[in-house]
Amino acid sequence: MPSSARDWSILPSPGRRLSVCIHQYFDQYLPQIKGASDDTIKSYRSAFTLFLSFAAQDLSLPVKELDVEHLTPTLILAFLEHLEDQRNNLPRTRNSRLAAIKSLLKMIRLMYPEYRKIADRIFNIPQKRFSRPLIGYMTEDEILKVFQSVDLKRKQGFRDYTILHLLYDSAARASEMATLNLDYFDPQKRTLAIVGKGDRYRLIQLWPKTTQLLSGYIEKYRLQPKTPYRARMFINQRREEFTRHGIHRLCKKYLTGCLPARRLKDLHPAHSFRHSRAVNMLSCGDSITDIKNHLGHENIETTMVYLHLNLTKKREVQKRFIKYTQSLLPEDPKFEELLDWENKQETLNWLDSL
Repeated sequence: MPSSARDWSILPSPGRRLSVCIHQYFDQYLPQIKGASDDTIKSYRSAFTLFLSFAAQDLSLPVKELDVEHLTPTLILAFLEHLEDQRNNLPRTRNSRLAAIKSLLKMIRLMYPEYRKIADRIFNIPQKRFSRPLIGYMTEDEILKVFQSVDLKRKQGFRDYTILHLLYDSAARASEMATLNLDYFDPQKRTLAIVGKGDRYRLIQLWPKTTQLLSGYIEKYRLQPKTPYRARMFINQRREEFTRHGIHRLCKKYLTGCLPARRLKDLHPAHSFRHSRAVNMLSCGDSITDIKNHLGHENIETTMVYLHLNLTKKREVQKRFIKYTQSLLPEDPKFEELLDWENKQETLNWLDSL
């Protein structure tokens, strides 16, 4: 019988062994019932690797002899303190580990009602508060400086130029950019599908300039990829797919080259484009719901953080920036520079060699 058709009621009671519960949790509950992503499963598996080792040592029991009844608030709180004191984890990581444990207890409460009281006691453990860092975003004139810092004479200049524009326009995460496929892009409708956290899709309407840049990159400048990466949108110099770390390094390179060091301390290289787009939408009068959908947030509470920013509108810069994003490539001086570059014999020889 396939695992998806198993009868939960005939499986051993988790009260006999916690290991049975955890096996059900990772084998059935997370992937089949909850539909969790691979990244979530990997993160939760790491959390329980740490927790089971700690619990066995704290209770002086082998891991295989731990029972559900051993899951007490005292044990959980001791584990959380261990993470901060002994492993030097930040409160954000502590809260993530607690979320994993609570997720397991949700399955136990659902499948085995007799352990509801145990689960409810764990649910009452609060997340730890911590001071959140200020949102690091770039102003529109800083964004323009980053765009203009790209050397289009370089072999990968047009690709980098396209990635930076798309990062800002779409507000995509670095991991989302790295996993874009060619068929996610519709140049006629000027739309781009993005697969976000939890494998949730969202459809983004692109600016005319971004659409034209993306079309030009695909038609003329995208390297021929190795077979396993044929579907990927962005290809690196090794003719493989980009990774999120590759997107991060690309952004860091251009931000470091055109922004002062004191500004770089406030900015996460790739994520700052995402924050900057959200702030741009807010200053242009977009609703918080529109911003939430554009960024792919699951909860609107996550998007509400942008409402706490004190935005000073620089109308002249904003007007110039809107004109820039709505213009087509032939009107862009940087594109004229690229056309001159294309006429050079050296470049033509390089293109013929691809």
